[in-house]
Parts: sequence; structure tokens; C-alpha cells
Amino acid sequence: MKRADLTEKLLDIKREKGWTWKFITDEIGGVSPIIIVGALLGQMKLVKPLAAAAAKLFGLTETEERMLNETPYRGTPMPPTDPLIYRFYEMVMVNGPAWKALIEEEFGDGIMSAIDFNIEIEREPNPKGDRVKISMSGKFLPFKYYGNSQGIPEYGFKET
Repeated sequence: MKRADLTEKLLDIKREKGWTWKFITDEIGGVSPIIIVGALLGQMKLVKPLAAAAAKLFGLTETEERMLNETPYRGTPMPPTDPLIYRFYEMVMVNGPAWKALIEEEFGDGIMSAIDFNIEIEREPNPKGDRVKISMSGKFLPFKYYGNSQGIPEYGFKET
């Protein structure tokens, strides 16, 4: 069985049982719903206790449970073709340079981690149509200046 086959099996069970992602993530618990859904869709891994909880919920074999604990090959072809995912791509392509400039002005030369990272999705009621509110928080990781000497800073924190 390939990982994509397990994803399809999980989606088939979800459909057959009439489960929502909220039900599934509440049953498995332990981490952000985004990580659980991402793992069930093949883009993340579940730690062993959560893989066991998912296997029990979905009635998986031991091999399928182990697959949920394996580090997956992450990502999708670019640019994405799904309209909703493409809009995220578009937001980064259009706003990315401004985000980069503002982050570097505030923090210095570095990146925002997508590994040491939190994200939350909420519905924000609005009389003109509900809005999707996404909050992201990633650790700032300054670039390291290798081979630095004579008072040159080792990391790219904001210079004062």
C-alpha cells in the first residue's frame, strides 16, 4: 500500500461514517486539528500515541498505523491548481515581498519558521459574508553569518 492509498481509505471511511473533521480531530486529540487533518491527508506524521488513536478510530491495520507515524514526502506541485490553495499561493506571491521587508525591518536578517509554528483558523461573522480568519505565529530564525570575526555579529538579528 502507498501512502496515497491510505489517504483515500481514510477519506472513504470518513464519507461512509458521515464524520466531520471536527469529530475526527476531537476523537484523536493531542495536537492542533491542522496537524491531525494534515497527517490524515498525507502531509504530516502523527506521533505514535496519536497514530494509535487514529488507527483505533478508523479500524486500521498495524501496518497502516505505522504509515501514519512515518515522515511523509510533503508538498504538492507548484503552482497549485485547487482554487482555495491557489489563493494562498497568490497571497504569498503578491504580498510576500512586503511581508519579507516588514519582518526583516522588525527582526533582522532571517526567516519565520514553518516548523516551530502555530496556526489557527476561525470563522469571523460579518454581515457582508463570513470571513476566514487565519492567525500564524512562527519562531524567528536569524541567519547565521559563518566565519564571522572581528566584531561581526554571528547572527542576523536586527542591528541597532
